[in-house]
Amino acid sequence: MALLPRLRQLMRRPSSASKVGARRPTTASRRGDTLHEDALRSMLSDDPNNERAFLALAEIVRRRAAESVPEEDPLTAPNVEHERQHAADLAVWSLGEELAGNPRAWYPLIEVARLSVRDDHEGTIRRLTTAAERDPSGQALVQGIALLCEAGQPVDALNLGVGHWRPREHVPEVARELVRAAIAAERPLEAKQHLASLDLYPDQQAIAGLKDELRIEIAQAQQSIPGT
Repeated sequence: MALLPRLRQLMRRPSSASKVGARRPTTASRRGDTLHEDALRSMLSDDPNNERAFLALAEIVRRRAAESVPEEDPLTAPNVEHERQHAADLAVWSLGEELAGNPRAWYPLIEVARLSVRDDHEGTIRRLTTAAERDPSGQALVQGIALLCEAGQPVDALNLGVGHWRPREHVPEVARELVRAAIAAERPLEAKQHLASLDLYPDQQAIAGLKDELRIEIAQAQQSIPGT
């Protein structure tokens, strides 16, 4: 079965917050992983947005899933590697969905969106929107906008940002990502509007350098776009 149908099956599966922090049973756990996994899951139970803990746990489940794919004849090695990659991605997807059952979790949603951005546009936007709504700091919005821009979807990135950015409350890095998204979408006037919104940020001294940086980027973008 291809990866996308497998991921869609997981999307339809209801997730429960009660699973967070509970180690998944396995009969083939690599020696030393079990205690490490328990510790990481405990950390993520306390803070589901601990990026370092999530990535470390993702590496464990990714490796375990890849190792579960049986060895084949050397002539079919490329197919084995493909299946191992699918299995690893599926394991991380499952982990992210599991941890996203915590209503405070936004980072796991970002990581699942990263896996789905090429094949499931609607689901990706839904996850990034939920992540942005769960995070009062704006960090989820920064990562969501950047993810969409990296995937070549700057207009969707702008829509996400405009709908959720609170310039007075969020980290100013949101403005950087929005300005860059507007530039990528060849909307320099919109980039200027996002820069102007930074005037609402309470600590203007702290963001003086950022504003100068963005002014330069906008000016350079205008020079490269005919008719602006």
